[in-house]
Amino acid sequence: MIETTWRKQTIPHTVQTPPTSPDLLDLVERTLDGDKAHNVVVIDLKGKTEIADYLVVASGTSQRHVGAMANHLREEMKKVGVIPVPVEGVPQCDWVLVDGGDVVVHLFRPEVREFYNIEKMWGAVSSTPQDGVVVDTEVRP
Repeated sequence: MIETTWRKQTIPHTVQTPPTSPDLLDLVERTLDGDKAHNVVVIDLKGKTEIADYLVVASGTSQRHVGAMANHLREEMKKVGVIPVPVEGVPQCDWVLVDGGDVVVHLFRPEVREFYNIEKMWGAVSSTPQDGVVVDTEVRP
């Protein structure tokens, strides 16, 4: 614990260790599930690229839904010590990227997701999720 004195008050500060990538992935999946994200796909990138360990792709029902999911993800990531959490694409909320470092999340409106087909770009096997979450391990660099 680090203590800082400011205006004659002692304010305790705790240094928080960022979560491991599997823990962060679990947080992202739980948050997206709670926010009613559609067609969540997790692509395991470990050993395939240095960009991130996991890529998560999900859809929202509208621009408002996509924006709300992005804001909620950012808040939850900050709570567990991921700082900073850059977010791109919020003004339009057609495609929003939330960069959690080891876990990168792409949130789309359905028609925008279909147009860009980011899963195919990463070589993920195309499949229809049964329970709303698909974990793809067949990813080519």
